[in-house]
Amino acid sequence: MRNSRWVVFSTALAAALAIFFQAFPLPASAADQVVRIGYQKYGNFILLKGTGELEKKLAPLGFSVTWTEFPSGPPLLEAVNAGAIDLGQTGEAPPIFAQAAAADFVYIAHEPPAPRGEAILVPKDSPIKSLAEIKGKKVAFNKGANVHYLVVKLLEKAGIKYSEITPVFLAPADARAAFETGAVDAWAIWDPYQASAEATIGAHTLADGTGVVPNNQFYFARKGLADANPQIVDAVVGAVADTDRWAEGNSAVVAAQLSAGIGIPASVLEIALKRQTYGIKPLDATTIADQQEIADTFYALGLLPRPVEVSAIVRRAGS
Repeated sequence: MRNSRWVVFSTALAAALAIFFQAFPLPASAADQVVRIGYQKYGNFILLKGTGELEKKLAPLGFSVTWTEFPSGPPLLEAVNAGAIDLGQTGEAPPIFAQAAAADFVYIAHEPPAPRGEAILVPKDSPIKSLAEIKGKKVAFNKGANVHYLVVKLLEKAGIKYSEITPVFLAPADARAAFETGAVDAWAIWDPYQASAEATIGAHTLADGTGVVPNNQFYFARKGLADANPQIVDAVVGAVADTDRWAEGNSAVVAAQLSAGIGIPASVLEIALKRQTYGIKPLDATTIADQQEIADTFYALGLLPRPVEVSAIVRRAGS
């Protein structure tokens, strides 16, 4: 009888404890915390992923790292806003569109301008030889990506209205297929897709961003993460800075070492790396003003639902 009562008591106790811990779970241990990072096949985050150095920096803080690849900046920032990832890196235009859509993120840092890292390409046998000749043509590019602004500014330089071309909004893989089959006349794209098209199918650069757009690369964080865990943001920026110092001026070594891990041929990666820039730092007044000009341009073209104030979502140093 005593054993039976003990079994009944034990069963009841176990059930009560199960209900209690469901209602009031124990705090996750530090080792259970994860920083989720979104990256693309360009920029310095992909180099950082290849080195494994961020994992080493975050382990003493009790965090592990997961990496998720995105085809372009707009879906990456959508994932930040949805809470699916914590940090990411994109070009200059995606955060403008994301801010206009009320995405909840902050700028945390940027790399220096890299205007040669994006361009409008035409096929090697294309009759188009100048910017003026793309008037009335089909131009493929990713809507809301950095190359969207490149197209706008290059058209302006050539005296062509945005309404005088036919934009074909395609992600990089689909755009390349359309480019190769002749479904579009030109393709605005960034590295390493740009370098790959040049190296493998002989694509010709009609114009890049030199003297026209800065092509800054920006780093972002969910506002909630930046507010609650500033030490994580600082550790990520520090890890990128270390990678920058390693990669700058060593494109051949970096390309050879990282090629297999990130799935880009070393020859293509080296071309892209030579056009990339290094030296992560907080946003300064000039960089914020450049972003504001982009935002104002898109709003004037009717591409944004409302104006945005870039400075309102910039994380200040030490915050």
